[in-house]
Amino acid sequence: MRIGIDVGGTFTDLVLVDDAKGETFYAKVSTTPGALWEGVLEGLDKVLGLASAGMDQVDYVVHGTTIGTNAIIERKGAKTGLITTKGFADVLEIGRIQRPGTGLYDFWVDNPLPLVPRYLRLEVSERVDAQGEIVTPLNETEAENAILALKREGVEAIAVSTLFSFLNPVHEQRISGICRELFPEAYISLSSEIAPEFREYERTSTTVMNAYLQPIMNRYIAILQDKLNAKYGEVDLRIMQASGGTVTAETAERLAIATVNSGPAGGAIAGAFIGKLTQTSKTINVDMGGTSFDISLIDDGTPKITSDAKFEGYPVKIPIIAIDAIGAGGGSIAWLDRGGVINVGPQSAGANPGPACYSRGGVEPTVTDANLVLGRLNPDYFLGGEMKLDVGKAQQALEEHLATPLGISVEQAAAGLIKIVNANMAKGIGVNSVEKGYDVREFALVAFGGAGALHVVELAQDLGIRKVIIPALAGNFSAFGLLVADARHDYVRTVAKEISEVDCSMLSALYSDMESMGRAQLSDEGFKGDDQELQWSMDLRYQGQSYELNVPFARRENITVLDLQNAVKSFHQLHERLYAFSEPAEKVQLVNLRVAALGKTPPVQLTPASGFSTPDSGLKGERQVYFNGHGFITTKIFERGRLPQGSTIAGPAVIEEKIASTVLAPCNRLEVDRYQNLVITVGEGL
Repeated sequence: MRIGIDVGGTFTDLVLVDDAKGETFYAKVSTTPGALWEGVLEGLDKVLGLASAGMDQVDYVVHGTTIGTNAIIERKGAKTGLITTKGFADVLEIGRIQRPGTGLYDFWVDNPLPLVPRYLRLEVSERVDAQGEIVTPLNETEAENAILALKREGVEAIAVSTLFSFLNPVHEQRISGICRELFPEAYISLSSEIAPEFREYERTSTTVMNAYLQPIMNRYIAILQDKLNAKYGEVDLRIMQASGGTVTAETAERLAIATVNSGPAGGAIAGAFIGKLTQTSKTINVDMGGTSFDISLIDDGTPKITSDAKFEGYPVKIPIIAIDAIGAGGGSIAWLDRGGVINVGPQSAGANPGPACYSRGGVEPTVTDANLVLGRLNPDYFLGGEMKLDVGKAQQALEEHLATPLGISVEQAAAGLIKIVNANMAKGIGVNSVEKGYDVREFALVAFGGAGALHVVELAQDLGIRKVIIPALAGNFSAFGLLVADARHDYVRTVAKEISEVDCSMLSALYSDMESMGRAQLSDEGFKGDDQELQWSMDLRYQGQSYELNVPFARRENITVLDLQNAVKSFHQLHERLYAFSEPAEKVQLVNLRVAALGKTPPVQLTPASGFSTPDSGLKGERQVYFNGHGFITTKIFERGRLPQGSTIAGPAVIEEKIASTVLAPCNRLEVDRYQNLVITVGEGL
């Protein structure tokens, strides 16, 4: 058995997979802000009870967390200092001398302030050149003075990022050693360990962010591990990374930056799993929870991983799944701007107080309140009836904040709120797909999260997408994705040479060195032989470009010139597909070599459903449900768990389950496949 835990802003989701019996159990509990482990422990008790199992039967627990994400968003990380090469203290401020992309239209927008203020960014005399040779030895007295100064200022963490340390880390390592002697309680992050590749600004930013998050992540993981061990005995705790792979809790404490966006990464991995299960190689995955709407794209069956991304405006140089997130969840709050126009989000009611209908003190209207008023949610069947929703409070919130000021009915206000949040989500999907050269009509839309299936059919109609998939366990699907994910460790070496100047034997040696590190790490974690998989790739660019593309590179014992030529051909083809042009006559530069070391986890085996071609056994009644363009319609309500394989349902309909509800608009058709996925055909005249 194994358990996946995804702690969201509103709910904590858990999935337990029993590999021996091929069974899956799930639970959803309210997130407990301020003491997240309490919700985790409550959820574990609940899901273990459903499975009639004890923790001693569980091999490991995988945890996706929003701790790091929230700390960055709210600027509540640790007080952090930076030690860098003399003359480079302002790298974080200077950056790329660019304003954010939105600054093209918004004159007031600016880059976020550095996570380390100027007075905590200290310099030391040292210099390593672009070949990794020491030009100026480290001035250890200056290093000691800098460390003691940061200690007096009360910093918790110190980031160390010196020039060209990715080629020769000796000075960073010595600074770390001095810090262990003079300031042993400080958390130390070295750029040569966190992001050992070129680009001074991005490398420094990544290292600073890791230091900023490290004390917070360490405290949380330590408390959670202690609570688990005290309650259940020794528990093998693993943490999800933004790259879509898992690491041990000990590794996560060192690489805190890798845990940011770990929950949504689980959703992307789960989306790829469903794509393979339904033989759909191109999917756009949308995860709508209580706080955010996360979007990821799967092409050719695999999530897109990038090493050039940003968290809250701060660049990071670690491999992460490309995920866009907007503030559009079930708890997103609706409000009127100065012009009297309805806006939705990004503010969320979260878990506390939550939407008005939760009766926990929330008074502002949210997306969940609107769905309830429009009949899309069953007030007596939320979380399978464990939580009652108050329709009156939802109506009151909509009336006071939207309907009365606008002079419209409560139902009109709710419908308008839904239209606006749908438009926001459609725009977010477009940014993740259309703006990157993809035709959304070639993709299926896979929707999950507690609120995703309420909106996805209307989204597909707006975008011209013809196929929608609502997977089983949709409400807890990101937690399920944590169990599909393999263990993963990433390694990088900067080469920065034109292809014709590259020494093939040097490349073979660099790849071999990274492979050895990866195999050793996986072996330490218990992955042996066939359970280890090494993947090679390289970053290439045209000479003079300021960005590069990652190209897969087949593993070779001895790399040849022909192998490099084939990689260059792949680069030209990829450049052509992404940017509609390529230039084979241009010189190509090899920037970085990369190795991903994967520890393969047992595949999750889903038991195919059996049944008949009639959905009558799942019909549980009718109620009035509002649909855009139609108003309120008498709509059939089905229980998803009682729908047999092969069932077909024509809209309008609502398919309810304990942790989610699917709204099937008129002129759409749904079929239940052999794995209990709801496959919806979208289009007029069906």
